[in-house]
Amino acid sequence: MGTYQRIHPVMPEGIALRKAYLVGGGIGSLSAAAFLIRDGHMPGKNIHILEESPVYGGSMDGAGNAKDGYSARGGREIEEHFECFMELYGFIPSLKNPDRSVLDEFREFNLAEPVESHCRLVENAGQKADFSTLGLSTADSLQLGKLTMLTEERLGATTIEEFFDPGFLETNFWYFWRSMFAFEHWHSVVEVKRYMERFMHLISGMNQLKGILHTEYNQYDSLILPLIKWLEGKGVNFDKGHQVVDLDLDLSSGEKTVTGIHVLVGGASKLIKVSRSDLVLVTNGSMTENSTLGDFNHPAILNRSVSERGCWSLWEKMAAKSPDFGRPEVFCGDIDKTKWLSFTITLTDDDILFPHLLEWTGDKPGMGGVVTIKDSSWLMSWTAPTQPHFINQPDNVKVLWAYGLFPDAEGDYIKKKMSDCTGRELFEELLHHMGLGNRIPEILSHTTNVIPCMMPYITSQFMPRVMGDRPQVIPQGSTNLAFLGQFAEVPDDCVFTVEYSVRTAMMAVYGLLKLEKEVIPVHPSKYDVRVLLTAVGTCLGNKPLPLDKTLGQILGGTVIGKLL
Repeated sequence: MGTYQRIHPVMPEGIALRKAYLVGGGIGSLSAAAFLIRDGHMPGKNIHILEESPVYGGSMDGAGNAKDGYSARGGREIEEHFECFMELYGFIPSLKNPDRSVLDEFREFNLAEPVESHCRLVENAGQKADFSTLGLSTADSLQLGKLTMLTEERLGATTIEEFFDPGFLETNFWYFWRSMFAFEHWHSVVEVKRYMERFMHLISGMNQLKGILHTEYNQYDSLILPLIKWLEGKGVNFDKGHQVVDLDLDLSSGEKTVTGIHVLVGGASKLIKVSRSDLVLVTNGSMTENSTLGDFNHPAILNRSVSERGCWSLWEKMAAKSPDFGRPEVFCGDIDKTKWLSFTITLTDDDILFPHLLEWTGDKPGMGGVVTIKDSSWLMSWTAPTQPHFINQPDNVKVLWAYGLFPDAEGDYIKKKMSDCTGRELFEELLHHMGLGNRIPEILSHTTNVIPCMMPYITSQFMPRVMGDRPQVIPQGSTNLAFLGQFAEVPDDCVFTVEYSVRTAMMAVYGLLKLEKEVIPVHPSKYDVRVLLTAVGTCLGNKPLPLDKTLGQILGGTVIGKLL
């Protein structure tokens, strides 16, 4: 979007009398509320964010204390061209200095402490693995090229393992890719295609995570909290303890109009009447729904409930009323293919682990990004974030985060399934792979807690799908209903990113209010010949592209010849 499109839209007629009900308290709803206020001119007091839990932020969580231990289900990999995300945080004030934006501080922090890994892969219980190249053969590179050229319609519900040869799935490229984005072999190859095209400009630095941006603190403290504070200052209603269980819909005359919202508040049923001019924005599905926690001495128990699963249950009820509302069963119907486990480690007065990691990896906390253990049976990765990782974290406390993609596999040091392990056992397995097996008792003596988190739907958004499985952000014929988040259909953009959720919010608000303002386009990396040629060169090991004699003579001494 050019500067010409960065306008302040005209106030919609009657906006002061309209209300907005945002179902779910994640980043989709929070950013939608912000766009409603800034671009839609809606008074904050007219906006209600309905959330079942007492804490807002959805999947972007972070909680705990130094005594009981800290916990975060996951983190966020951000990059410069998350355009909608950057637009949002460009007008949200910093908590430290209200005269500056969250984006201002975020950029300054990343300029001061850029991510550049010097230890991306490890193996053999404490040895660095070679991560200098992507390890792709010419045949592997041709497969990637073919993937970018095929249409999503042609690929359909093809899985990753159906599309790629087995050898490709053993390359450094794939270890980098799957550990950064949490892909499993049975996931959709369409999503790999989208990631390839969306982040093509990052491929040349992928082995060192160059171009990846990080927040100073965890995602809740750095991103959710300042957004909530701004919305509270605008008078937005945070309706905690409000579980939306169903919507009344008028589907006559080819239109789709929400007329009522059924809510449970403290176990009592409540009906919120909705007019045609009001807005209802629904987060359908959640990657962290029914997450469970363990602790140092107890595993996180997998929740397999199919009757009580929050926004999934709401989406199922809506989908039964119209095929335009998508097919939730495609994403939430096979927990064993969508689950994995993360764990957060809290250390007090540590003088072994963090010094060891600094010496071994060569990366200061926060500046190395994710490290993947190639020969881990659980395919574990860890990250040592910038310390403190939580706003209330004392100086003598350190926090480490890790996850494993194979929770049903038996460990290499702990001979149990990952999903059956206590926090202590998970940490012991990690320490073994870090080359600290002989110092486990000493390190555990400084361990406050290790909190495992089992997430049944954490990669549900990657399940093989076809058009129609996800509803459009604004379904055909909708007068006041829109969908938000990871399970609404957005052309070209990538799920499992905060950018995707913020983009759906912008699309929903601008579309339903009919604002004369353009939704910021997805960054067009795949159409930039410089990016394309650099990516091709990286995949081919940076060897000069072969040119025949005639073409070489024509392009010799030209900019194109130099690029090739």
